[in-house]
Amino acid sequence: MTALAAAGCGGGQRQDANDGGRGPYVIDLERAQFPARQRLARRCTFVITVRNAGEATIPNLAVTLRGFTRRTSSPRATTPSVSLWTIDRSPHGRNTAIEDTWAAGALAPGKRASLRWQVTPIVAGTHVLSYSIASSLQGSGRMQRAGGGAPRGALTVRVDGKPPSTRVDPQSGRVVRDE
Repeated sequence: MTALAAAGCGGGQRQDANDGGRGPYVIDLERAQFPARQRLARRCTFVITVRNAGEATIPNLAVTLRGFTRRTSSPRATTPSVSLWTIDRSPHGRNTAIEDTWAAGALAPGKRASLRWQVTPIVAGTHVLSYSIASSLQGSGRMQRAGGGAPRGALTVRVDGKPPSTRVDPQSGRVVRDE
């Protein structure tokens, strides 16, 4: 019975065996783009593009985004966080079990990975979206930008409280946004 229990509890290779605890891995952050001015209920896209500027393959490029939600201190809240944006579409096939983290897989030297999120702002105000890039989900490999410095940043966004004006075209039945 003991042998069966031990075999059923994770025998084989560890999940982080090829985690890439080496480094430093070097990247060029070619693009981190998110509209600085947004309007409630109007979809927009956050894009981050990374190029492996080093000589070693990055084991599993991971991007963590913080700021699509914020913590609440309200004792009446049913959850500890409030959504500021709804994520309409996250990078396809990149989801992980780690909150706010997406994985792009291995990235060979000289290759690029571009991740896109389509989101809709649902809370007006000034918000900060921060991002960090790691060489793996466990983050054990050292990572740096080609020019030096940490592979992270932040973007400040102002969401206008007035949603776009919309109407239904009586001839086509389509929703039309008036700008």
